[in-house]
Amino acid sequence: MLKTIMLAGAAMALALGTTPCFAKELKSIGVSLGSMGNPFFVALAKGAEFEAKKTNPNVKITAVGFEYDLGKQVTQIDNFIAAGVDLILLNPGDPKAIGPAIKKAQGAGIVVVAVDTAAEGADATVTTNNVQAGEISCQYIVDKLGGKGDVIIENGPQVSAVIDRVVGCKNVFSKNPGIKVLSSDQDGKGSREGGLTVAQGYLTRFPKIDAIFAINDPQAIGTDLAARQQNRSGIVITAVDGAPDIEAALKDPQSPQVQASASQDPFFMARRAVQIGVGILNGQKPASTVELLPSKLVTRDNVTAYKGWTSDRSQ
Repeated sequence: MLKTIMLAGAAMALALGTTPCFAKELKSIGVSLGSMGNPFFVALAKGAEFEAKKTNPNVKITAVGFEYDLGKQVTQIDNFIAAGVDLILLNPGDPKAIGPAIKKAQGAGIVVVAVDTAAEGADATVTTNNVQAGEISCQYIVDKLGGKGDVIIENGPQVSAVIDRVVGCKNVFSKNPGIKVLSSDQDGKGSREGGLTVAQGYLTRFPKIDAIFAINDPQAIGTDLAARQQNRSGIVITAVDGAPDIEAALKDPQSPQVQASASQDPFFMARRAVQIGVGILNGQKPASTVELLPSKLVTRDNVTAYKGWTSDRSQ
């Protein structure tokens, strides 16, 4: 079983505050991400570039999106190998199927670090502590309802991050006997449209819903739209991501039901991935093969102070 480690805020600050002198110079990095049209991956790419240039101002960085086409990602890894990069960061299109491509890169002496989702055979993985994210998002619901109410867990695609978020949410709800879970098995597809469709079904089926936990922000936005379309109010909606759309919703007086999201930090995630990758490149094994980054709850009360995915993080 992979060991996991969760860094405390102080430790992370210390880790990012120093740049050790590495024996082997980092000359080039290849980055393969889901889609460069997604703000999450744009922030990841920026974080990787920022940290890499701290190590070597002249480092060459190639960041590309594979557009959720596994074959395209394999080709990108082959191109990185041919280009002789020192480090590859990737968000795996398929954690298992990408294994042979990772092995091929490692055979060429390249360090491979997975970000956001673990990949089979990667030298290390850096991701959000998704169990914790689900816990804090659903604890907000419990607190808001005073420990009593009818709630829904709006599930999603059964990848590890989603499964962990639901586990975390159920952990919290199970400790509160006054909370009744009406449904927890409907797949909102991880999208706004999926959240809208699933929520329309909930709202038709259940005359009383006090809160809905959506596994990500797009589903939460779709759920809010469904509630507004059916003139349903008084529903507490929470999620996970801290994406630009949820930032806007949390600031919008016209979307009062969207109340919280447990954040991810792609910029910092990529910085840690580069740090760990450079360390491995120089013979420094990480304390753990999987590093879990803590999530923070963004609410309508603190959203103005939130440094989100699109904010300038390079200062």
